[in-house]
Amino acid sequence: MKNERAALRTQILAKRAAFVAGLPPSVRNLAFRVLPNPVLAQIPPGARISVYHAMGSEAPTENLLEFLHEKGFKLCLPRLGKSVKEDMEFAEWAPGDILVPGQMRIPQPAPQAATVVPDIVLTPMVGFDKHLNRIGHGAGYYDRAFAKMPNARRIGIAWSCQMVDELPVEPWDVPLHMVITEQRIITGDAA
Repeated sequence: MKNERAALRTQILAKRAAFVAGLPPSVRNLAFRVLPNPVLAQIPPGARISVYHAMGSEAPTENLLEFLHEKGFKLCLPRLGKSVKEDMEFAEWAPGDILVPGQMRIPQPAPQAATVVPDIVLTPMVGFDKHLNRIGHGAGYYDRAFAKMPNARRIGIAWSCQMVDELPVEPWDVPLHMVITEQRIITGDAA
């Protein structure tokens, strides 16, 4: 199954890159600026929300950070240790706070930023299916974090082209509660 997942990952990443490259700048700039109202209605006031810093052709989150901050939510960002064997944690962050390069040069909160547990985790991914299974880049950071935080609401952020009919699922994979794309909100067994 490992080779099947790797091949699928490569295929979806190429599809995503081509999709994003073909988007008009106006569409790219407007996508994912805010959380849709039906999603916002499910988030308690003052909840702590983890947001990732998008890299490459991932669904962008820069505007979401500002939007959520302005709405009064507490923010945090994923923080990786120096080794790929270390688990990911979440650290407090607010606009203007310093970010330092982490693994793979991904911006993350500085080591002195307090470690916190998010209520909501806005999650990047390579792909997802109608059952809300997700496939990431293969390091397992999010699945391990989800297993430690069973009460956190897991919301994927992705381009619509990242949806596939069915993903091969491993025992450690933790499904999402919903996925938000530029076209719609997917809450499970979507056609």
